[in-house]
Amino acid sequence: MPNTIFPAAGGVSPKGAGSGEMLGLINSFDWGGTAVGPIQAWPECLRAAVRIMLSSPVPMVMLMGETGVLVYNDGYAVFAGLRHPEILGKDVAIAWPEIAEFNLEILKRVLSGETVSFTDQKMTLDRTGVFEDLWLDLNYSPVLDERGVPIAELVIVSEMTKRVLAERALARSEERLSLALDASGIVGVFDWDLIADRVTADERFDDMFGVDPEASRAGAPIATYIDSVHVSDREVLTAAIEKSIAERSPFRAEYRLAGRRAEERWVLATGRVIVDPDGTPVRLAGVAVDITDQKMVAEQLAQSEAKFRAIADSMPQMVWSTLPDGYHDYYNARWYEYTGVPEGSTDGEGWNGMFHPDDQEKAWAAWRHSLATGEPYQIEYRLRHHSGEYRWTLGRAMPIRGNDGRIVRWFGTCTDIHETKLVAEEREIVAQELSHRIKNIFSVMSGIVALSARTYPELAPLASTLRARISALGVAHDFVRPHSAASRPAGIEMTVKGLITTLLKPYRDEGDDRLSISGDDARIDERSATPISLLLHELATNSAKYGALAEKNGRVVVRLDTDPDNLFIEWKESGSAITAPARQEGFGSRLMSLSVEGQLSGRLERMWEQDGLRVRVTIPARALRRSA
Repeated sequence: MPNTIFPAAGGVSPKGAGSGEMLGLINSFDWGGTAVGPIQAWPECLRAAVRIMLSSPVPMVMLMGETGVLVYNDGYAVFAGLRHPEILGKDVAIAWPEIAEFNLEILKRVLSGETVSFTDQKMTLDRTGVFEDLWLDLNYSPVLDERGVPIAELVIVSEMTKRVLAERALARSEERLSLALDASGIVGVFDWDLIADRVTADERFDDMFGVDPEASRAGAPIATYIDSVHVSDREVLTAAIEKSIAERSPFRAEYRLAGRRAEERWVLATGRVIVDPDGTPVRLAGVAVDITDQKMVAEQLAQSEAKFRAIADSMPQMVWSTLPDGYHDYYNARWYEYTGVPEGSTDGEGWNGMFHPDDQEKAWAAWRHSLATGEPYQIEYRLRHHSGEYRWTLGRAMPIRGNDGRIVRWFGTCTDIHETKLVAEEREIVAQELSHRIKNIFSVMSGIVALSARTYPELAPLASTLRARISALGVAHDFVRPHSAASRPAGIEMTVKGLITTLLKPYRDEGDDRLSISGDDARIDERSATPISLLLHELATNSAKYGALAEKNGRVVVRLDTDPDNLFIEWKESGSAITAPARQEGFGSRLMSLSVEGQLSGRLERMWEQDGLRVRVTIPARALRRSA
């Protein structure tokens, strides 16, 4: 018998035997070197199965014998890729080593008489020199000999990779679409066939409108959906639909839904009209977005804005706000009433032109500093009134910060302080005049002492001392009296130690070390300077009359200490003849208590020791300056 699958064909490839390529390869292959032997030794049922396989365009392969020797048709040769024709006549474990275990297990089952099939079976194969994932439909059937014993396995292979990948891509696309719809707040998608009056929509759209999904899939009339719209909004929606269809223009409408839900929902629907080649509208397709939350926020924002404007317009101050970069975008009604400028004319940087020319650069510099640092803005400048007069104004602004600490807005006010400014200037003039007259009194006293010294030369040393002390009292007066920035004399240091040094200077002769001041220091203003001055003046006066400073060898030590909350002043006399208090408290003692405990909310302790008086004063740090 010839070594061919078709021995009676005379060496010619019969019709229906595929392309003839595989028939030629099979006939010329040395099957004698395989476990199944030469073709003429094959059972007729096996050759018949190969003839059937070669006549089929479907990829088919036969695994012969217990080792699964491969013989296959033209369709499988294409499927095998670069593995063909090397795998012809090879054992299946050698032909496809990457799935050897799988193939041998199935071969074992089929040779035992079992039929096996798989749908969308994933396999990773190397067909082109690179491993790739494939999805296959596989059908395994036994080939039986004349005794009914399985001697081979016939496999029909259908590659489904393109379909599976397409389905998975579609699923991913639908998933992304679903996520996008969720993220954007889109309720759903609709498509209205205008000719048949049938609306098809996705489940989201149907659920919001309360339409049965089954009815939607078949197509429901537009009236079914409009019935779910709030009664007050149906006419508006219908008019928007009719206008879009008539004008072939984009469709847009906002309306409320009742649907199945208890709460009222706002929807924004948008779409476009699709026309046929003749220009006739045939469909209206689009999407619907749930804008309920946005509507609620907008309503709350509008209410908040209305409240803010009502409050801002009722304030006596001019109120304004800016963007984080300093762009002015809001002024209240009071600003326009005061300045008389047209509304919106001072937006942006137009505000600076409202200031007196001499104040513009100063205002700009202060504002730029606040924008750069985030520090509060405060400045006095002259603002043009609607009368044309420039009036003194106090401008203030504070930044509003978000949760991340960044500035989101600036809110500011302008307050007319013109009258207050004039009153302060008048008060300053009066204070300076009064101070001048008081200092004139000191000068007159000094002159009287000098004149007396010329009349009584023997009193010249005493007169010199008196004149020095009167001069020192004049300096102390300059320290204690309230000052403006312009009137404060140079060289006066506004601290506790500076005040005490100035006040006690009249009681200290040149080179005299009987009175010393040491320790910490603290800044003060006229608020605390006056009561402290009264205290030190009373202590020094009493000491000079009756205490240590009245004695030749007497000594006074003033010690200052501070902590974060308090200032401590200790007055210690030594070498004094007086070591016990007077029987009755005098006016001076009451004045000291009033100054410390009444005006400064502090504590005053007097202790009489063997060598003289010790006074300890505790003053809260917050009482030293207004800014504290």
